[in-house]
Order: sequence, then structure tokens, then C-alpha cells
Amino acid sequence: MFTPLHTDRLIIRLPVPDDVDALHARRNHPEVAELQDWEYPYPFEKAQRLVQSVIEAGEPKNEEWWMAIVSLKNGQTVGDLALHLTWEGRTAEVGYTLDREHWGKGYAVEAVARLVDYLFDDLGVTRVFGMLDPENLASARVLEQTGFLYEGRTKLSYWKEGVPSDDLIYGMLRSDRDRWVGRNTDPPADVDFVEVTVDNFEDVAGLHTHESQKWFVAPTLWSFSEALFPEVVDGAPVVPWMRALEADGELAGFVMVALVTEHHPEPFLWRLLIDRLHQRRGIGARAIEMLVEQCREWGAGSLITSWEEGTGSPRPFYEGLGFIPTGRIVDDETQARLRFG
Repeated sequence: MFTPLHTDRLIIRLPVPDDVDALHARRNHPEVAELQDWEYPYPFEKAQRLVQSVIEAGEPKNEEWWMAIVSLKNGQTVGDLALHLTWEGRTAEVGYTLDREHWGKGYAVEAVARLVDYLFDDLGVTRVFGMLDPENLASARVLEQTGFLYEGRTKLSYWKEGVPSDDLIYGMLRSDRDRWVGRNTDPPADVDFVEVTVDNFEDVAGLHTHESQKWFVAPTLWSFSEALFPEVVDGAPVVPWMRALEADGELAGFVMVALVTEHHPEPFLWRLLIDRLHQRRGIGARAIEMLVEQCREWGAGSLITSWEEGTGSPRPFYEGLGFIPTGRIVDDETQARLRFG
């Protein structure tokens, strides 16, 4: 029999008959159901049968879909987790659904992380994975913030109401989870620019954002190619200046600037990438501070950059540091300027 799992805020438990109403309502919320594969409108009888089948199973079983209820410590239900064991319990597919009113509170990450640890520690699973609609960026971020790695995209492999779409695959081994949990999350004592050389460029190229962030921050290898074949802006090619970022002696990011030239009167922050294992440590803000000092050495009194708009855009980060949109849109990107005199 499945024993409830606990986190700081949540309880993950077997469903009981009283959970049917909440499950039925959750699966019939249009925003919750939009990118899911269940029937919509979701029949009440199916919710009843699902809850009853999980109660009868009592615990996860190989080749059967299983579900757990996620609730707060006070008993309020916030969502559910899905689990499908295969290969005699060696692999597990996970899913998660939260009530609309509880989106954006971190409950999904907290619940999935606890489920993953249960799968590795208690069930001895070798691999855990999740599959999702490419448009479901919020779901992708849940997996990324739990330590899952993007593994690929299958073409037209998923159908909803007879319409095919692509599927994204995220996977994790125990070593991936351990590396994620064991990463350094403290602000670094020292952040330094490091020249990119023949000796370290492969390591620098190995720095990666989360997959969901690549729409806003291009991979380092792409930056290398842009530096090798710089674009022409205002009638002349830009001149790149690039450095790796070291945090307490460990490679953690990459920055590239287009330098001031006769045709380009202001330095342009072309790329700022912080590796997925080093995000949320304040390294990006430290890098901007260092860039400001570097720009002063170049004799510049401002720095411009640009960003794509949309969910997950770096706009809040830059605006929080004082960048102000100029009102100019370049290649569908919003341009902004930081003045420092």
C-alpha cells in the first residue's frame, strides 16, 4: 500500500472517493485541459472510475497508469500526479495537473521533485521521463526546475481530438537528479571574466540554458558562429568581444558584446547566458555590473541590449537592473538602454 509522501507544504497521497468532485472539476477547466490528452468535457463517470481503480490498485503497478492526489497540509486539494511504470518498473513516465487557482506557486515543482525522489529511492527506477506539448512552456519549466534534461522532439507523434502535434521528451537518470540537487545555489564570492581560448572553448560551448529558454538566449555555439560571421548593422559588420564567466573558479556563463566602432556608437550586449546549473545565484546581475565597468574603460556611458517578448522573456531581469526600452524594435526584439555616465 502506498504510504503518503510529504514535502514542506504538500502531502502526496492515494485518492479517496471524496476526491472525485475536485478531479472532475479540474479536468473540466478549459485552461487546465487545453494542452492535455484527456477527453473534454470530461465525464463525471470517468472521474469516478479513475479514482476507484487507483484506490483498488493501492500502489503503483507495472504497465498501469496510477494517480496520486496533491494537497496542502491543511487538506486542501491542489492537483494530482500521474505515473506509468514500464519495463518491470525500471522506467517511469510522470505527469502533473494543478487546479488553475494554484498555478504559479511552485507546487508542481515541489510535488514532482518528491515523486521523482520516491521513484529513485523507494522503487529503484532507472529512468524517469515526461512528455508534453511544445506549447506548454509552464510544464517544461516544471521538469527543468526538477532536474530533467531535454532529450528531443518527436514529430507529429501525439494526437488530441484527432489533430496531430509534436511531443517534447524530457528525461532524467539518478545521476542527473543528484547533480541537480547537489548544484551550488549560493551567491558566488567571486565572478570573473575569462578569455575564451583554444584550451577552454569546448567547455564554454558546453554551457547550456534550459531548453525552454533557448528562444530567448541562443546556445554558445551559435554565438561562436555569429562572432565568426558577424552581421552587418547600419552598414558595417559588428565587432564581437566575448568572455566566459567564472563563478568561484567554475565556468558558469558566457557574455558577448558588440564593440563601439565608427558605425556603432554604443556597445551592445549581444549575448548573456548563464548555465542551467548556475541560474538564480545572482551571476547575471554581477556580470552586468562588470560589463558596466568594462564599458567605462572603453569610454562608453551606456549599454544597449534587446530581448524577445513572451512568457519567460528576460525583460524583467534587464528592467530590474535599470535598462529602459528605447521604443525601437529590431528584428522583432525590443531594444533597451542602460545609462551609467
